[in-house]
This record gives sequence, C-alpha cells and structure tokens, in this order.
Amino acid sequence: MSGHWTLDDIKWADFDAGKVDVEILRAVKAAAMVEYNSPDYVTYLCNVFAGKPKVQALIRKWGAEEAQHGLALARWAELADPAFNFKAAFKRFQDGYAIPKDAETSVRGSRAGEMIARCVVESGTSSYYTAIKDATDEPVLKQISANIAADEFRHYRLFYETLKDVADELPSRFAKARVALGRLSEADDDELACAYYAANTPDDGSVAYDRATFARAYARHALGFYRRQHVDRLVSMVGKAVGLKPHGLVMRLLSPAVWMVWRLRVRKLQRAVA
Repeated sequence: MSGHWTLDDIKWADFDAGKVDVEILRAVKAAAMVEYNSPDYVTYLCNVFAGKPKVQALIRKWGAEEAQHGLALARWAELADPAFNFKAAFKRFQDGYAIPKDAETSVRGSRAGEMIARCVVESGTSSYYTAIKDATDEPVLKQISANIAADEFRHYRLFYETLKDVADELPSRFAKARVALGRLSEADDDELACAYYAANTPDDGSVAYDRATFARAYARHALGFYRRQHVDRLVSMVGKAVGLKPHGLVMRLLSPAVWMVWRLRVRKLQRAVA
C-alpha cells in the first residue's frame, strides 16, 4: 500500500462552489462520518482475527485508509458548506451510534462470515463512490471519489483473499449467501441513519432522531446516484464473494432483476418525499 494518495494530492484549488449539488453534499457529509469511524472497526476486526498478525496488519492499513477517506470527504464538505462543522457532527454521530468493538468473535458467526460481510461493504462503497464520481460535476469531489472508489475495490480484493484463507469455516454457498443478504439488509440500520442525521440536522435538539425516517432519507440520496452499470458492478462483486460465476446463468438473471427492484425502490422513496 506504499505510494497511497494523501490529502495533499487532492487539487483543492480546483474547487468550484457553483458545481456543488446539494443532494450529493448531504450524502457526502454522511459518508464522511462512516468512513472516519474506521478505528472502531479496526479494533473489532483485530479482535475477531486474534492470533492472525498478518491479517491484523492488513486490517490496520485498511483502517488508516478509511479514516483518510473520511477526512478528505469532510474537508470537501466544509468547503462546500462553510457552516458545516465535521468535528462537532462526528461527535454527535459517535454519541448516537457504536459498533460492538469489544466483541471477541464475529457477529457473523465466523471469520469467513466476517470477510463475506466486509466484501459486501466494499462492493457497496466501491460502486457508491463510482456513482458519486459519475454524478458530480464538481472537480475536487470527482477526484476524491475516484480515489476512494479505487481504494475500496482494492480493499474488496484484500478481504476476498482473506476469505479464501478461512473459507473452510463457512463451506456452503447457501451459508455465504445468507451472510451477504444479511449484511445488505443492514443498509437501513442505525449506522447510516445516524450518520445522515448527525451530518444534516441542526445541533440544537430541534430535530429528533428517528431511525426509520433518516434511514429513508439516506437511502433516497444514496440509491438515487446509481445507474445500471453501478448496480451491475455491485451485484457482480457480491456474487463473486458468495461463490457465483460472474457470467453464469444465475448472475445473468440476477443483475437485471436487482436493477428493476432498485429503480422501484428509488421511485418509491422519491414519491414519499414529494
């Protein structure tokens, strides 16, 4: 991971306030929270992989890069909205949400299950930041998103290779699919909802937190950036982690079906807001 980009590599002077999209800004603020929260995940994953020093070293490097993603997104958000205080918003987020970082075993049931869940997350983030890159006209965010998307794809490969080392713990494809679907269903969980709330509501108690409300708000923004190619990429990466052949019959049927459901959900979320 030597030679990894830094915040100094970003062409901050190219920032164009006139090309900031408010909807994208809200999503980026929330994403900065989740990315910067990586130290807690590092603690948790290192506990899960106790006795595996090489894996733990990779996890720590992954965590450092994730935290850098958060800082880059936060700096951009503060340029786009000078009233936004990332430090204060992040404290609100951590006060409202915490992962079980002191757990000694994976909440997925096994180390292999944990790696499948991480593959799902990195599939989602790689496709997500690619979608943001393609959706924004703001040059600095486009550069940041491209860098992060490339990192997340590399992280996916890191976790996928680690999965192969522990695959004997979770041998059945059905069991892998169950873990993957379980992690995908957590897109409506407290982490993303709380991140969106902390990043996009006043810090004066005037807006009460409601998980379902802010999970929908986050989903409306996040899912709306995706285009067919982004969803296809997500499905392909998750399918590979589960053990499906990229060009097999199941994948050829699954990808268009997921895109259809995806569009229906986005339309439903948009109608709810309207």
